[in-house]
Amino acid sequence: MVKFGDVACPEAKLHAIGVAAREAAVQLREASRETKDAALRAMAAAVRARASDILRANAVDVAAAKAQHQPAPLQDRLTLDGPRIEAMAAGIEAIAELSDPVGRELARWTRPNGLDITRVATPIGVIGIIYESRPNVTADAGALCLKSGNAVILRGGSDATHSSAAIHAALVEGLRAAHLPEGAIQSIATADRAAVGAMLKGLDGAIDLIVPRGGKSLVARVQDEARVPVLAHLEGVCHVYVHAAADLAMARAIVLNAKMRRTGVCGAAETLLFDRKILQSHGVAILSDLQNAGCEIRGDENIRAVFPAAKAANEEDWRTEYLDAVIAVKAVDDVEDAIRHIESYGSHHTEAIVTEDAMTAERFLAALDSAIVMWNASTQFADGGEFGMGAEIGIGTGKLHARGPVGVEQLTTFKYIVRGRGQIRP
Repeated sequence: MVKFGDVACPEAKLHAIGVAAREAAVQLREASRETKDAALRAMAAAVRARASDILRANAVDVAAAKAQHQPAPLQDRLTLDGPRIEAMAAGIEAIAELSDPVGRELARWTRPNGLDITRVATPIGVIGIIYESRPNVTADAGALCLKSGNAVILRGGSDATHSSAAIHAALVEGLRAAHLPEGAIQSIATADRAAVGAMLKGLDGAIDLIVPRGGKSLVARVQDEARVPVLAHLEGVCHVYVHAAADLAMARAIVLNAKMRRTGVCGAAETLLFDRKILQSHGVAILSDLQNAGCEIRGDENIRAVFPAAKAANEEDWRTEYLDAVIAVKAVDDVEDAIRHIESYGSHHTEAIVTEDAMTAERFLAALDSAIVMWNASTQFADGGEFGMGAEIGIGTGKLHARGPVGVEQLTTFKYIVRGRGQIRP
């Protein structure tokens, strides 16, 4: 097994990783819930026990990011502290508490000829995960794949090499404690981009699904070059629409949180839409909140008329995922105008409406084709942990298989089990 820290990963090693993963997937398919949960709890305990080691490793990665003058949002995603490590461990434990997604009976029926047909959830097999910056993805991905009966091959970014290595060691400790194969959670450590190319080709047929988690360039490359199915979202151009019937106090709290809680996450609001009838009554106060929190505001002419401190927005701002303390702001005529704007410029990730008008809210929720639509809630809830999934492997915005937060149930497929009593087809 190749571990984080190896400087080279020749083709033979990559092939061996794929073989080990495929063999582990066979064993995991039949692993009991008790065995998988025991491994997960051991992993969580190991993460806590190794917290000092993880923090020391993370300090090396963060120092390197600062020396390279990496953007502040990337440094935030990279940085671990005591609460974030505890959240990582608690997330693994939360996954252990979930029902086993494998073997779920999804549907069952009997044909006129007596055949009993059942649709049953089953693991996908081997999942390859390519990610950047976020060392917590190592724990989330490993735990989610194990719970769903899948083997996983991790390829983290070079900027989080040391952090991911320390976290991965805790996961392996959990596998050993439960007597599960170490090939169930493996890692590819080389910075050579050729390793990513090998994964995208499927590692000689070993990988069944690729999940990229990172910036636009990484996801675009994966989607362009992959020869196996991909589950991903390219961008998170998320919107908040403040309707004319919005409660001002609620709108102020939601908008500020949606944009500024963590600007570097994919669920952060990037565009704010105001009903033009409330620009004076609501808009000025909300924009002042954002400005006072250090957010740069780029507005259309209507926004700048009531809030001169805003910079002029251009066409590109409406389709930009800033992942920073910058927001594009536009005035719209009504909910239909808001829907048209979102459908034209959005990325089908997460949209929210703030209003006390239930009929308008339901129109908004029904009309938009985004993976997540919200009423009177911050877009920062676009997260598997907040959805009760324990954690997530990413947000899916495609039309097939999984949409929204990808948790353990979304990491399964299904098969049909047919039981007969000697029937033959005429």
